[in-house]
Amino acid sequence: MPLAGRRVLLVIAGGIAAYKCLDLIRRLRERGVSVRCVLTKAASHFVTPMSLAALSEQPVHEDLFSLTEDYGMSHIRASRESDLLLVAPATANLIAKMAHGLADDLASTLLLASDKPILVAPAMNVVMWRHPATQDNLAILKERGVFQVGPSAGELACGEQGDGRMAEVAQIIDAIEAVLGGAGPLSGRRVLVTSGPTVEPIDPVRYIANRSSGKQGHAIAQALRELGASVTLVSGPVQIPDPDGVVVVKVETARQMLEACQAALPADLAVCAAAVADWRVAEPAAEKTKKAEGVPPPTLQMVANPDILATLAAPGPNRPKLVVGFAAETENLIAHAKAKLARKGCDLIVANDVSQGSGTFGGDDNQVHLVGPHGVEDWPALSKLAVARRLAAHLAALLGGTK
Repeated sequence: MPLAGRRVLLVIAGGIAAYKCLDLIRRLRERGVSVRCVLTKAASHFVTPMSLAALSEQPVHEDLFSLTEDYGMSHIRASRESDLLLVAPATANLIAKMAHGLADDLASTLLLASDKPILVAPAMNVVMWRHPATQDNLAILKERGVFQVGPSAGELACGEQGDGRMAEVAQIIDAIEAVLGGAGPLSGRRVLVTSGPTVEPIDPVRYIANRSSGKQGHAIAQALRELGASVTLVSGPVQIPDPDGVVVVKVETARQMLEACQAALPADLAVCAAAVADWRVAEPAAEKTKKAEGVPPPTLQMVANPDILATLAAPGPNRPKLVVGFAAETENLIAHAKAKLARKGCDLIVANDVSQGSGTFGGDDNQVHLVGPHGVEDWPALSKLAVARRLAAHLAALLGGTK
């Protein structure tokens, strides 16, 4: 039972397809899934809180400003405690709210406050489905890493024929399993991800490091896990939580990171997102270096650190099928990334601008450019989690065709 123990927050919007959620809850519970329901005001015209509560054995949440519940910041807590937010049915109205960041009721607020995977199951009239506004809104959500299942074609509740039927319960469960790693496109694949900075000691107190927060690398590990991969994350010192369901190996120096990476092989895919220090102090002091009046500061003799990306990309029996590097640059971004691709021998470079004012280091957003042997693909500015999910899907497609 690949979904056993998982927690799904089911957001039910106002559409006739809401009745399918009753069977969906039953089938998820049979698979060991804990389901909590959020009911919009419009949805309450199609299904009742009592029915949902009886099937889920959980309270049903309806009002953002309820005085009968211990809310406070629980609208954020409810989304954070779930493994997946499922919107079924996802109406044109709620999809539009999600695309444009509106938060005027409990459902839209939960969706905006979530940092977990979101799966939408659209359901609406065929004309509404085909309207450019709806398609544009779905494209925005896809760019942000929101997953989608359906709709299918057939007879609609309004009597018309065409696209707009909410996916059947079995399809939705299959999609949930794919998102949560039960049967995703990377199921059975071994993946190595590096993240964060490395720190190189000067003495027992001081060290050389960089500004990497690890947010992008950790998000990539999470996104690859969501697609079913078995992920080992080798991380330098960071101040962010470990992704769920991922084996995390914590290191400090570049040499420790290389050793951990080699221990994680063989792997099908390696994504080197860590900001590895290029140099280290040749002989770190055994004791804290003290300053003294009239004594000049010590001169640090530097030596090159091992090149982790080039080592992993080198031909050999343990080389991953795909090796992806990152190029964090402050100038001539694409030119430097192309040169790095050729120099390191990897299959793809993800280039991003980390110059002062870009907000990339330590920030929540990123704009990347995929540099490969066949050209450059420019992506729009997205959240780091959206970048990670889009990159994971791209790599899964590439890996699917790799022999």
